[in-house]
Amino acid sequence: MQDRAVLVTGAARRIGAAVARRLHEAGARVVLHYHRSGAAAEALRAELDAARPGSCATVRGDLLDVPGLARIVEAAGAAFGRLDGLVNNASSFYATPFGAIGVREWTDLIGTNLAAPLFLAQAAAGRLREARGAIVNVIDIHAERPLRDFSVYCVAKAGLAGLTRALALELAPEVRVNGVAPGAILWPDEGRHFDAAERERILARTPLARTGDPGDIAGAVKYLLFDAPFVTGQILAVDGGRGLHL
Repeated sequence: MQDRAVLVTGAARRIGAAVARRLHEAGARVVLHYHRSGAAAEALRAELDAARPGSCATVRGDLLDVPGLARIVEAAGAAFGRLDGLVNNASSFYATPFGAIGVREWTDLIGTNLAAPLFLAQAAAGRLREARGAIVNVIDIHAERPLRDFSVYCVAKAGLAGLTRALALELAPEVRVNGVAPGAILWPDEGRHFDAAERERILARTPLARTGDPGDIAGAVKYLLFDAPFVTGQILAVDGGRGLHL
């Protein structure tokens, strides 16, 4: 992975930051995309550059600004003169109870979870083909089995799963496209959506009986980006077995 360059969206915090660190540790140069988490993104860039000078860059962008997505890719490609990988990690997540769904929620959740990965992939396709690179989309186990009150989010992630398989055909043979579907890894910020009883119920129905770690997702992303040359169009569940009986 030495000198290969990867753009990670939503890389300032949580799973995105773990992915960026894992790829960087393995020798890749990383471009950290962020929108509002500028201080966290710059802190992570400084951390990674201190470990290996000149190996990390940042790019700001609103994923709902479709015309601006090509500029994100251009900035990422210019940072190191190449682009070998794209990790579509950034995501909006919140409840949309049926009967109260509005256009704003639809636009936001579909935009960040489905439209942005499509248009980023389209903008990056030329550079990725040149590098014989790869795309990894971070999906969700609820793309297959919907979560009550989260219908728009689940629809968006189901669309991303379909997009993953479609792009695997569109971009073959030069570019591989795969997905990772996390289960319970990090609970949403500030304890929203899942109270203590619901968390306990989820873990009771997870065969490994615990939450995962962001490093579990990061390891899967690294594998699909760089260690799986004959794998494309696949979605790897990293969920402790929860998908066996949601």
